[in-house]
Amino acid sequence: MISNNKKARPELGRKVFVALSGGVDSSVAAALLKQSGYQVTGVFFKPWQPERGAFCNWKEERQAALAAATALGIPFKTWDFSKEYKTWVADYMINAYQHGLTPNPDVMCNKEIKFGLFLKRALKEGADLIATGHYVRRSPEFPIFNFQFPIKLLKGVDKNKDQSYFLWTLIQKQLKHSLFPVGGLTKPEVRKLAKKFKLPNYAKKDSQGICFIGPVVLREFLKHYLKAKTGKIVDDQSFVVGQHDGAQLYTIGQRHGLNIGNGQGPYFVTHKDLKKNIIHVTTDSKKLDQLRKKVLVKTVSWVGEAPKFPAKVSAMIRYRGGLIPVSVNKTTNGLAVDFLKPARALASGQSIVFYKGEALLGGGVIA
Repeated sequence: MISNNKKARPELGRKVFVALSGGVDSSVAAALLKQSGYQVTGVFFKPWQPERGAFCNWKEERQAALAAATALGIPFKTWDFSKEYKTWVADYMINAYQHGLTPNPDVMCNKEIKFGLFLKRALKEGADLIATGHYVRRSPEFPIFNFQFPIKLLKGVDKNKDQSYFLWTLIQKQLKHSLFPVGGLTKPEVRKLAKKFKLPNYAKKDSQGICFIGPVVLREFLKHYLKAKTGKIVDDQSFVVGQHDGAQLYTIGQRHGLNIGNGQGPYFVTHKDLKKNIIHVTTDSKKLDQLRKKVLVKTVSWVGEAPKFPAKVSAMIRYRGGLIPVSVNKTTNGLAVDFLKPARALASGQSIVFYKGEALLGGGVIA
């Protein structure tokens, strides 16, 4: 949360461009910054609109963002990032699933769009800083002139809303220009502030789904873009127990949507054989803990300096998935990560994010 100590605020009056999504979190972020003395401008990003199906209600979201900006009395801009969303987020996700991986498009959305394209353009157009409605904190909370130490990225105070998992690609030159005004608040506190600021979206429901396609079943979206064929679902006794819509459409550990009606379930996906187009399943959920105890991690990024190896830290392998103790060692082609406790359903393509206490250290992609 933005500090009220104005004597410790050398950045007062600086220009901040806020990524206004139309939701309550980014709107309150803008309100807090304006209240604290910043020159605030709201910016809405036009995302990619899939040709097939009305997946994303971006026009409604833009109208909600404009209404919030109007209520706050701040300038409002709309930037068309649709081509970049298509290339850097949508195509990345589709290609990953086509190759049997389990990607995280929201990580790419943050890396390439919000803290890549948006930050670069905002600075070019005269902003000193950008801000988002992410539930995450930075330390120090605001920029300090000639600050000589690495900026830390910390979990959000609201553990049910903490979004640090999606921000592991952020580096110092991005954090230097980034603010997270609601990271020190809980969601109920944010809604209370939204009502206090008389924001028209104070009661709006939280957004669900992937950043550019909205609240839609992912498998239904992917069916339009993947070369998926029906195939067999085989259990761990080599019996055919069902039929799938395309092996690429499923992920390791998946339980729902298998449509196995033999009354023996629930079943869990343990393996995908893309060459044979077969999905392997089990009814023994404990087997999910035994699939992989050690993984290679690539595309590694550190928020600050890399830890000294070998490093014993905590890892998160999916959003709200809980922390697991791990031992991390550097290799010639990435990181070797040993899980010191069972990690359920590790899938290639997943983001693995490392923590030390409240601090986000960095992360990578499971090979």
